[in-house]
Amino acid sequence: MIGSGYVGLVSGACFADFGHSVVCIDKDVKKIAALEQGQIPIYEPGLDELVAENVKAGRLSFTTEFAGPVGDADVVFIAVGTPSRRGDGHADLSYVYAVAREIAAAVTGFTVVVTKSTVPVGTGDEVERIIRETNPAADVAVVSNPEFLREGAAIADFKKPDRIVVGLEDERAREPMVEVYRPLYLNYSPIVFTSRRSSELIKYAANAFLAMKITFINEVADLCEQVGADVQAVSRGIGLDNRIGSKFLHAGPGYGGSCFPKDTLALVKTAQDHGSPIRLIETTVAINDQRKRAMARKVIQACGGDVRGKLIAVLGLTFKPRTDDMREAPSLAIIQALQDAGARIVAHDPVGMEAAKPLLDERVTYAASPYDAAAGANALVLVTEWDQFRALDLGRLKSAMETPVLVDLRNVYSREDAARHGFSYTSVGRGVDDTGDVLEAAAE
Repeated sequence: MIGSGYVGLVSGACFADFGHSVVCIDKDVKKIAALEQGQIPIYEPGLDELVAENVKAGRLSFTTEFAGPVGDADVVFIAVGTPSRRGDGHADLSYVYAVAREIAAAVTGFTVVVTKSTVPVGTGDEVERIIRETNPAADVAVVSNPEFLREGAAIADFKKPDRIVVGLEDERAREPMVEVYRPLYLNYSPIVFTSRRSSELIKYAANAFLAMKITFINEVADLCEQVGADVQAVSRGIGLDNRIGSKFLHAGPGYGGSCFPKDTLALVKTAQDHGSPIRLIETTVAINDQRKRAMARKVIQACGGDVRGKLIAVLGLTFKPRTDDMREAPSLAIIQALQDAGARIVAHDPVGMEAAKPLLDERVTYAASPYDAAAGANALVLVTEWDQFRALDLGRLKSAMETPVLVDLRNVYSREDAARHGFSYTSVGRGVDDTGDVLEAAAE
């Protein structure tokens, strides 16, 4: 497993737990040293125990050495980063191609080379070309096997997947890939065999569709506020249709993370380059980018239209719960916009504060608890729906605050409950109160 980041480490640990012998390779000497000491560089529930168990059993190991492990391997997975390229938004494939050259120099005997990194259509063709150009004697079959892991639930997603997608052009790779995934196949997880290019596009199309679904319900939420409807009722009403489904229909401040932002942009660029623009995804990207600062304007409006000099407490910094990932997190744009408007910011997140500090203005202060964050605040803004924030003592929060303003960007609380505790309450897409009465602002 080349690359010991999020995808590589989770995948490697899960494969080892199936009984395979797995070596995770990374050039980052400090990361490998930490992993050998049992220190996990990312926050993912259950991963530390899974790694420790399989290291102890002798099935999982870590190294910076490349040639030996690759030469001994039956299957080599490429799981390095493909960030958005600066300047044009295309996926940066330099790490993938560099690894391909190193693989070419190290393989011995027939080897299946699997791209697990998220890559644009045609990347597998180029990986194969690079390997054969670098080492004409290399006997390899290049396969696409995209991952569909959700941060915060990655181990369960890996072990109980909806499907396993394998794209290949060389039929010799079919049996080794079935063997790698045999424990899941025996549990009736379907393996979808397809062409390599189709497999590469499946990953992008899936993420783009989910991003579009989130953006759709966010647009519906805006309409609900204007016409006096409740987006949660609308979401439930359409989500019970099994053609639509209930997942990814929760209104909020927009999507973020390591996948949706870069993958939608990469798909847009690929489509444009091939003369077949995907305008729905182009619009999705634009709407999502605009939405984050729009949420800051919602906070400003809830504070009477002016936040200059006011202290705003932000609960939740990571792009979603159960992860420390700050990549493209809505909190970054929201906090920046509030600071641009003159606000002072205090923030609390259960696990993400250290990761957030290099990305936020140094004037942001950090609190040890939600109640510490609320002390003296003029408004409390719930940005990430951590479980720890779902049953806060609203009376205690109100007594700590300078002014009782609660802006709930995840619709965790009810207006009725907030009002009972003396809060001025603002949510997303709920143009009716909890009794079904149309709110005055929506009626106007």
